[in-house]
Amino acid sequence: MRKLGIVLLLFLAAAGCGTMRNSVQGTFRDPNMDFGQLQNVAVMPFVNLSRDTNAADRVRDVFMTLLLATHGVYAVPPGEVARGISRVGIANPTAPTTEEIKKFADIVKVDAVITGTVREYGEVRSGTTASNLVSVSLQMIEGQTGRVVWSASSTQGGVTSSDRLFGGGGEPMNIVTEKAVNDLLDKLFGQ
Repeated sequence: MRKLGIVLLLFLAAAGCGTMRNSVQGTFRDPNMDFGQLQNVAVMPFVNLSRDTNAADRVRDVFMTLLLATHGVYAVPPGEVARGISRVGIANPTAPTTEEIKKFADIVKVDAVITGTVREYGEVRSGTTASNLVSVSLQMIEGQTGRVVWSASSTQGGVTSSDRLFGGGGEPMNIVTEKAVNDLLDKLFGQ
């Protein structure tokens, strides 16, 4: 009986190694920035490093919706962002230069610009078990100076020990994406 307990304990320990559902990652927050003064922000198109060609647009849409829902700042509509990108002539809106940020912020009348990267989006597998995963990094750039004042990452979803032991496909992609975005918003607003 004791051997069975040890075997079960070792099995559970080995099953626990692998993709984490919630990953704690670093956050940079400029101590000299008064985030309470931010009123209007622009969310630029995100870089997409995932296999899903629409992942960046989907995550950006969820981010903008949940950002507006906080009532903390106003996110300029995507059409206004596109108009500002066109007027400034930003060649790569996913990675604008400091000078492009300053011009863009002046034209669109925003206090800050948010850029982002979707590193992973979609299904991941571990053995015969599959689950959804999203990994996003964002940064906020002050409009007047062009300097990064906030940066954070979030990874949500993935295959857990219980998924491996008892089966299951994890949470739907929209729930995983909302969790990642809410985690980033908590880090932005310092909660």
